[in-house]
Amino acid sequence: MSAVDKQCKKCRRAGEKLFLKGEKCNSAKCPMVSRNFPPGVHGAKSFTKLTNYGRQLMEKQKAKRIYGIREKQFRNYFEKAFSRSGNTAENLFALLENRLDNVAYRLGFGASRRQARQLVSHAHLQVNGKKVDVPSYQVRVGDVVSIAASSQQSPFFVNLTETLAKKEVVPWLNLEVKTLTGKITGRPEADKVERHVDWRVIIEFYSK
Repeated sequence: MSAVDKQCKKCRRAGEKLFLKGEKCNSAKCPMVSRNFPPGVHGAKSFTKLTNYGRQLMEKQKAKRIYGIREKQFRNYFEKAFSRSGNTAENLFALLENRLDNVAYRLGFGASRRQARQLVSHAHLQVNGKKVDVPSYQVRVGDVVSIAASSQQSPFFVNLTETLAKKEVVPWLNLEVKTLTGKITGRPEADKVERHVDWRVIIEFYSK
């Protein structure tokens, strides 16, 4: 099974598009258009009604798939969110959104979070002028994320400005297309983006 098929199956299990494959998710080629039912032999029977626990588990799995992280790491994010003052659900969302690979995706440097993670790992990105190759690196308000000058001549980035010119970024980021830079201008807020995850029920899952 190809990596593409594996990513698409995650959306089919969730019962909705998680936008894991970039532009393909917005095209007629998206499997969720023609196969909007769970994968597997019994998938065509559609989605069954979930218990409260089942819904909590599904939301957690959905969030993990969207951000591309494993259970141990996700649990660590929850514990950090819980230890901070304020709303735990909002804290968890902010921690995940402030990952460098996610910021690179939100700015449009990568077509998907997976692709953005590769860009970070291959040291194509800088934070405040310094190369960072850790996808989980936490950005802060005021940080500037840019594509390294040595990488801008790469074929991958040659036509990026044309793509970014059409890009709409989330309210807490500011994108400068000409310089291929983005600035973190505020704290991520879940209610200001399209809601794919019910963060409240995830907190309930871990709080038992």
